[in-house]
Amino acid sequence: MIIPHRELTPDTLQNLIEEFVSREGTDNGYDDTLQQRVARVQALLEKGEAVILYTELTESANIILRSELPLAERSDHFE
Repeated sequence: MIIPHRELTPDTLQNLIEEFVSREGTDNGYDDTLQQRVARVQALLEKGEAVILYTELTESANIILRSELPLAERSDHFE
């Protein structure tokens, strides 16, 4: 299920993005600060290029590119 990022409180969204960009395996090889990585993900969410996907099976949320969504979850409109 896609969770529209604008429906989250600012603190919740900030915490979710920070947790996402801090995960093991998300280092892009650049010396970007946490703030820079958060800003990049926030911009992707604002443009609709990334979405927050909640998975009921694992009861977890993840941020993924819209192009990586399963076909059934994709939408041409932005959340």
